[in-house]
Amino acid sequence: LRFQDSQDSPLFGEEDDNFQLKRYPMASFFHLFFRTCAIVVYLLCETFSGRFIASMVSIILLLSCDFWTVKNVSGRLLVGLRWWNQVDEDGRSRWMFESRKSNNTTPSAESRLFWLGLIICPIFWVIFVFSALFSLNIKWLPVVIMGLVLQWANLYGYVRCKVGGKSNLRNMAKSYLSGQIFKKHSGNNLQLPEFGTR
Repeated sequence: LRFQDSQDSPLFGEEDDNFQLKRYPMASFFHLFFRTCAIVVYLLCETFSGRFIASMVSIILLLSCDFWTVKNVSGRLLVGLRWWNQVDEDGRSRWMFESRKSNNTTPSAESRLFWLGLIICPIFWVIFVFSALFSLNIKWLPVVIMGLVLQWANLYGYVRCKVGGKSNLRNMAKSYLSGQIFKKHSGNNLQLPEFGTR
């Protein structure tokens, strides 16, 4: 067993420019496995098991495994993004967002799978929160809120990585909407004055 020296391996984002297209089937599998299992266990737990505590613990463990896997493994390997929270010496908390210099190191199918899983699954937890509220199923409310918070935290972190950690998402949305409105109103309706020749 030989460990590679940390000086020999490049840091995150400092990979060679001569990269090869890499596939990560295990990362792709586990990216969806834990989050899908948590949703399935939540949907089927009262049907197959009447034990609330066992079901709740199983769902929270699956959600925790999913959060860790997506944040620390699949995001880095499948799309070249990572985020974390750093506490300074003075006690201030700072969120750090990074992206790999070359994002073309994984196939586009794996990248699409990553973003699809990252976006679709939190929608399920939003539905579960409203379902628990409207059906007055209060005992499940902390579980579905935990699912929603963990899923949205990863989604928020990776969206911030993708658009740039320093940019403000609100400013980006405003500039996008203003650009769309400008295109709509000035695209085909803009008529330049014609100068005739005599």
